[in-house]
Amino acid sequence: MPDHPSLSGITDKFGRPVRDLRISVTDRCNFRCPYCMPAEVYGEKYEFLPRPHILTFEEVERLARLFAAAGVSKIRVTGGEPLVRANLPDLMSLLSAIDGIDDLTLTTNGFLLAQHAAELKEAGLNRLTISLDSLDEDVFKKMSGRPQGPAKTLEGIRVATELGFSPIKINVVVQRGMNEHTLVDTARYFKGTGAIVRFIEFMDVGTKNGWELSQVVSAREIRALIGAEFPIEPIKPNYPGEVASRYSYLDGEGEIGIISSVTEPFCGSCTRARLSTDGKLVTCLFAAGGTDLKTPMRSGATDDELAKIIAKVWTNRDDRYSELRSSKTEFGAASADRVEMYYIGG
Repeated sequence: MPDHPSLSGITDKFGRPVRDLRISVTDRCNFRCPYCMPAEVYGEKYEFLPRPHILTFEEVERLARLFAAAGVSKIRVTGGEPLVRANLPDLMSLLSAIDGIDDLTLTTNGFLLAQHAAELKEAGLNRLTISLDSLDEDVFKKMSGRPQGPAKTLEGIRVATELGFSPIKINVVVQRGMNEHTLVDTARYFKGTGAIVRFIEFMDVGTKNGWELSQVVSAREIRALIGAEFPIEPIKPNYPGEVASRYSYLDGEGEIGIISSVTEPFCGSCTRARLSTDGKLVTCLFAAGGTDLKTPMRSGATDDELAKIIAKVWTNRDDRYSELRSSKTEFGAASADRVEMYYIGG
């Protein structure tokens, strides 16, 4: 790996290193989940990014190599829905070959997974996170904003399991009045299969999802719901800064995770940087914007020049939105202008 002195050992203003890079490869999605891309906003006339504005795979690889030099060892490819980006396995091949990257994963809604899973595995992808908010047909339709039920997502999970992807994580956004009554069924379905279900508090990402605190089912409530049916106990994180609190079933048939960024925020251990579809470095899921890396890169900037931009952004980082929000008695929006989730992939 080329040495870039300006990136060596960088930490932000709270001493947090950069260890994880989330790369959004498209702002488009084949779902219209109300908490991310509500159909009334992102309808047929909505203008997504034109192709020339989107980073090429070669540009993504170049920036990923610089982040690896800064200490990133984990890359997560997201969207939008990443599987709507043509030839995605080609990018996975490039990223899996980067020295220092020892964990490459993909977040997907799983709708197109069955047809692409084998190519992705061959390209070097070993781990998957799949969004599946409910097994109930009607609830799934409401939360995906599409007329199809969960069958295609479940087929994708089945194919990926047979191909040896491990671990497979199942992300469930929990929204009061929508799907909290189906959480136990989801846990039951995957219990003992090796898949890890992760329940996620409904978050105030972006400005268009109509978020209200009253819609949040807290981590405490989720623990109680699952624990009442299947006794669980807390277990240690896999690594420092892991976003999900882990719980194992007392009968030994696997584990679940709970992501509690609203009621029990974990900003203090956040080591995640985000690269948007159009090449902006975003330092927080709740940020108002990002720093443009694409324009200098396309204007002829050297790797060292790009490295200095990245280092400056990260060393000046002081983001801790969730902690600040949670310190208030009223969980009002701390910022009226925040990046939308589909743009940086959650």
